[in-house]
Amino acid sequence: MIKFVLFIGLCFVLGGLAVASNPSPYYGVVGLVVASIAGCGWLVGLGVSFMSLVLVIVYLGGMLVVFVYSVSLAADPYPEAWADWGVVGYGIWNM
Repeated sequence: MIKFVLFIGLCFVLGGLAVASNPSPYYGVVGLVVASIAGCGWLVGLGVSFMSLVLVIVYLGGMLVVFVYSVSLAADPYPEAWADWGVVGYGIWNM
């Protein structure tokens, strides 16, 4: 059980880093979904399953609204991904 909670915590941190490090909303929302699902999985591991279910419903509903709004504002035909040189260079330059 401890390994499960540590794995979910690692997924939560990596999801947060994915949101913070990507300029494109298309790929940033993937990190947001991973972080919210991992956070709710962490709550399930701690034994608060009803609160986890409520948070999944609220987070996913709110994230869908924010994602649709941000995609409509930043309609990129070629969005930047994590492996693009601009994103990698920005991450290395600002360390």
